[in-house]
Amino acid sequence: MNAAPRLPNLLFDFGGVIINIDYNRTLEAMRALSRVGSAIEFTQAAQSALFDDLETGRLTPEGFRQGLRTHYDLHHATDAELDAAWNAMLLDLPLERLEYIRELRRQGYQTALLSNTNSIHIAVINEMLRREYGLQHGIADVLDRVFYSQEVGLRKPGTEIFEHVLREMNWRPEETLFIEDSIQHIRTAEQLGIRTLFLQPPATLTEALPAALRAFPDSVS
Repeated sequence: MNAAPRLPNLLFDFGGVIINIDYNRTLEAMRALSRVGSAIEFTQAAQSALFDDLETGRLTPEGFRQGLRTHYDLHHATDAELDAAWNAMLLDLPLERLEYIRELRRQGYQTALLSNTNSIHIAVINEMLRREYGLQHGIADVLDRVFYSQEVGLRKPGTEIFEHVLREMNWRPEETLFIEDSIQHIRTAEQLGIRTLFLQPPATLTEALPAALRAFPDSVS
């Protein structure tokens, strides 16, 4: 009698996959705070060292705010105004996505999150999830493990953070499906032999992942 195929491990990105985000809202909010309308060097594809340092824990929120003031002529902005502008990109997290991930875990899938993020965003998202859905530990309540760049000290698209997750979870690359909306992160995962689902708008997690799971190679067994 043949053994049942082994379910693939599921590695989720956060922003743009589980929670909806709009980078332009932060860019516009920051520009509105600048007396000279400075352009902020932060996009989905690339960003300046200031943002990298925040997302890898090398810079505190206080240092980040001061960096924003210095680099982008935001000297008159208060801490609250800077945080509000930085958090403007964070939109909603549809309940159906949380329920879908919960259902996948009930079916036996191992799940983890790998996110380039920072303490300012994490605090806001966790509070939203507590308020709206009663999740006491934020998104960690619906996943087996959470890996935040600012806690690991590494960030995507570097290979090191992917290798760290695989070691910590004891996952093999070819048995893992990475769900992500940034192509540069997809490319790194593929270089390491990780299977990928590039979640391009307007596709959503609940629409695209079921088909990807049905198509996952039969070699996972």
